[in-house]
Amino acid sequence: QVQLVESGGGLVQAGGSPRLSCAASGSKLSIGPMGWYRQAPGQQRQLVAFITRGGNTNYADSVKGRFTISRDNAKNTVFLQMNSLKPEDTAVYYCAASRILNVFRGDYWGQGTQVTVSS
Repeated sequence: QVQLVESGGGLVQAGGSPRLSCAASGSKLSIGPMGWYRQAPGQQRQLVAFITRGGNTNYADSVKGRFTISRDNAKNTVFLQMNSLKPEDTAVYYCAASRILNVFRGDYWGQGTQVTVSS
């Protein structure tokens, strides 16, 4: 069983730069791409960004140039550096990871961390 634990959310002023972290743990751990989704109230969950074990990244258009995803394979941890935050970035951010190496999908999920951006 794999567990993902997120940290780093909270209340941030517009223009702020918080960093989210997500650490994976579990027996026989085998993690492929890792990434982040977010869900705002009344909206569907949407992909924010993901990163492969080799460091290839993919971003939603709404966060390109503002957010940076990175990972530490040795620690099975993924990070999301969020810069120039806007009120519309307010959402619950979920970490997700794939158990296969070449496709990003939500085989494992974190519990979610709230990010609230005040104007």
